[in-house]
Amino acid sequence: MIEEKKKIVDNFGRPHTYLRISLTDRCNLRCFYCMPEDGIQLMEKSNIMSLEEIIELARTFRDLGVDTIRLTGGEPLVRKNFGFLVEELAKLGVTLKITTNGIVLDKYLELFQKIGLKRINLSLDTLDKAKSVFITKRDYFDRIMKNLEMALELDMHIKLNIVLIKGVNDNEINDFIQLTKHKNLTVKFIEFMPFKGNKWDWSKGVSEQEILKIVADKFGKINELENPEHSTSNNFQVEGHVGSFGIVSTITNPFCSECNRIRLTADGKMKNCLFANSETDLLTPFRNGEKMEDIIIKAIKTKKFSRDGMDVKMDAKHYEKNRSMISIGG
Repeated sequence: MIEEKKKIVDNFGRPHTYLRISLTDRCNLRCFYCMPEDGIQLMEKSNIMSLEEIIELARTFRDLGVDTIRLTGGEPLVRKNFGFLVEELAKLGVTLKITTNGIVLDKYLELFQKIGLKRINLSLDTLDKAKSVFITKRDYFDRIMKNLEMALELDMHIKLNIVLIKGVNDNEINDFIQLTKHKNLTVKFIEFMPFKGNKWDWSKGVSEQEILKIVADKFGKINELENPEHSTSNNFQVEGHVGSFGIVSTITNPFCSECNRIRLTADGKMKNCLFANSETDLLTPFRNGEKMEDIIIKAIKTKKFSRDGMDVKMDAKHYEKNRSMISIGG
């Protein structure tokens, strides 16, 4: 047994209890803000964590105080034998969550009900079918919407992840808010963030203040909700609506002070921050039979306070050295 006192705490006193595990760098969509235009060099199969390695590393993190695990990709549901993996992870006694594009969600909803996985973030950047094809380079819109409705009918806790990009989908903000009028779901607007190869600049971004003004001008009174501990979004509800909405303001209003998140890439690298250039290889020492607890605890001590040390300018020299979003894990 690992000593009770061993926890994943950084140099700023922040305990890290939330682990995001990327299962694959493969995806059945090609969203331009996530996948570089010329694609990516896919990871060699031998460098990808096996299902058993994922389970054992997750168990180590659990023993070090992690109580929440989110499965990401690429697209996590395309991972071979995903059903076996998620059932085994459910046995760890942590809160399981998943981020998916929803294309094959119907295949797993019954299993999710069985193991108690209720929290699903569904990436959906537009409610317009033609625009969906433009953004994703694939035509799965009708299927995704059908699976969304199916998940809501099964009382899943759904958050829609919308990456807002000026001139692309910012004219749909109120269309998404309209969904919350009668549907018990959360719409989560995400400020456009910089990653290698996604041609980021803030002129394409939509700030939290802009979003709130657009919503208030259309719907009137907005109630500010109490944010859960360690929340990555500021949360709101239009008066009289069943659902709610949140804003992930990574660029204009960072939420780093209470960060409790760690990332594990599909090739077994621990990233302390979404924007971190440095990574700690966990897979190699794990395969060599080394004890992982001290490696993980030591790695978190290198975490910087906010956005891996980037200032408000989000220096391209910094984020272009990072991975593309799809190879980090959404």
